[in-house]
Amino acid sequence: MIATIVSAIIFGLVGLGLLTMLLLWIFGFRLIPNNKCAVVEMKWSGKGSLENRIIALNGEAGYQPKVLRGGIHFRSPVKYKVHKVSLVTVPRGQIGYVFARDGRPLKPKQTLGNVILESTDFQDARGFLENGGQRGPQRGIVREGTYAINLVQFVVILEDDIYHLPIDKEDLAMFRKMAKQISVRDGFRPIVIKGKTDTIGIVTTHDGPPLKPGEIIAPQVGDNVPDSKVNHSNFQDPERFLTAGGKRGKQYQVLVDGTYFINRLFATVQILPKTVVPVGFVGVVVSYFGTKGEDASGVDYKHGELVDVGYKGVWKDALMPGKYPFNTYAGKVILVPTTNIVLKWIRNEIGNHKLDENLSAVDLITKDAFEPELPLSVVIHIDYRKAPLVIQRFGDVKKLVDQTLDPMVAAYFKNIGQTKTLIELIQERNEIQDKSSNDMRVKFLHYDLELEEVLIGTPSSSENDGRIEQILVQLRDRQIAKEQLETYERQQQAAMKEKELNEAKALALQQKALTESEVFVDIQKNKGKADYERSLQEAEKIRALADANAEKAARIGIAEAIAIEEKVRAYGGPRYQVLQQSVDRFAQAIEEGKMDIVPKMVVSGGGEGGSFSAFDNLMLLLMSEKLGVDITELGEGSERSKKIKDVIFSKIEEKAEAA
Repeated sequence: MIATIVSAIIFGLVGLGLLTMLLLWIFGFRLIPNNKCAVVEMKWSGKGSLENRIIALNGEAGYQPKVLRGGIHFRSPVKYKVHKVSLVTVPRGQIGYVFARDGRPLKPKQTLGNVILESTDFQDARGFLENGGQRGPQRGIVREGTYAINLVQFVVILEDDIYHLPIDKEDLAMFRKMAKQISVRDGFRPIVIKGKTDTIGIVTTHDGPPLKPGEIIAPQVGDNVPDSKVNHSNFQDPERFLTAGGKRGKQYQVLVDGTYFINRLFATVQILPKTVVPVGFVGVVVSYFGTKGEDASGVDYKHGELVDVGYKGVWKDALMPGKYPFNTYAGKVILVPTTNIVLKWIRNEIGNHKLDENLSAVDLITKDAFEPELPLSVVIHIDYRKAPLVIQRFGDVKKLVDQTLDPMVAAYFKNIGQTKTLIELIQERNEIQDKSSNDMRVKFLHYDLELEEVLIGTPSSSENDGRIEQILVQLRDRQIAKEQLETYERQQQAAMKEKELNEAKALALQQKALTESEVFVDIQKNKGKADYERSLQEAEKIRALADANAEKAARIGIAEAIAIEEKVRAYGGPRYQVLQQSVDRFAQAIEEGKMDIVPKMVVSGGGEGGSFSAFDNLMLLLMSEKLGVDITELGEGSERSKKIKDVIFSKIEEKAEAA
């Protein structure tokens, strides 16, 4: 019983469920998740079906413009077919491109469809179609975000996905081809121009009216009035760009630092470096863009026209050192050095600027038929204010050097060489250098150039000629000989000067001695005078003393004479008196010398005359020496002693008598 009841309940519930589902299906119950939307397709309609369109705007059978958002909807399956599709999600930092399947056809000059109802972001298919939306790729893009888009009317192409509702099998192939084209242009991401890379963006638009005949670049439009409807925000709003009169092709306006969401089907961007004018240069602008301007070069300038900035031609004002967002498709900037330029006419030498890479030493023919090579350097300067004149006249500085300065300088020095011999060319180099600087300075001014200096090197032989080196060797030998001769003369002069110096030194030394001697003589004279006076005084003193002593001595002598005479008489005569005095003095000497009176050894001598002791002989020798008797001639032996004695006594007697 219970089982039967349970079965009946279950059967009833199932039946109720089926009935409910049948009723929901009949009423068209549809549940759309919040992450999806649905495109409604009407199967039949009393208004008939569409012929040349895809989206039914007036209740015809076909795809309906409005999509079903997330939630519960009732669309009878008998009349409608609901196609659930994903919401379109564009990731951050990416761009989505839109292709419209339905709408008006594009005009012959169009490549992209007009922007319709810009604020709706393609979420209003009805508004798009009713306001003249065009089929095909669209100028408008979809930025990051999530959108409920009718994927029958619009196909959204992203970098990694293609949002669409398949209608035709060939549709997907076409959309993939379109995606590949966009990817090649790196169109799924915005354009980022960083200031530190010093780059700019050159824009080429692919939609809009073409350029006029003769034009190569489209003029700048739309950005002069920021709040107007023609401000296209650096090509990010194609519709306003075209409204402002923009044309397809290369654009004069460039993109500078920043991020730009540009439809690459509408415009492609080429990243190029900024134009940099370094220090020491100016940039002369040759513009290919603009209208013809008035000639600003002046009446006296007949080599071309200069124009104001913005006109076609050579701008009269050059760009100063700095960085410029210059569109190199609209013209070119020719760098002109404003520092001193050294041009070298020297074999195998090239300056850093490489303006003289085609120059070589000047070949001369001298007056004496030598053919030397003359190396030289020319220092020139270009006034920055005259740089546009130089470019207008010659095209660039390299052409100026090769086509004008090279033949002019070579011809000038060839003429100089023909008037000089080789030796004159070498020895008169300084004079030739000064003259050439003055002469060529006038010539250079004619070309709007300033000549600073001409520097001439030493002429040298060509590669196959060595005769000039022989001449140079001879000149060197001659100079060495000349220097040696001058050295010898200088040495001779130095020797003479040294001799004069030595004589002067000797004279100075002698002068010193002479001065000292004169002083000494004066001193001696004064001393002599003093000694003389002193001697006179002493002489007077001595004379006085002598007179007194003489008188005293006379008196004493008289007394002594009387006494001696008496003594002589007492001794028996003078002979005995002298002997007595000698004996006294001998005794005194013995006493003072402490000599032995008695000899330790007695030596006697014998002979016919008698005998003499050694003492007797000694006494005789001493007395003979005192009396000045020469005993060498008195013989030998015992007779000698006797003769000595007789002579001594005779001398004593003579002295006594004399006294």
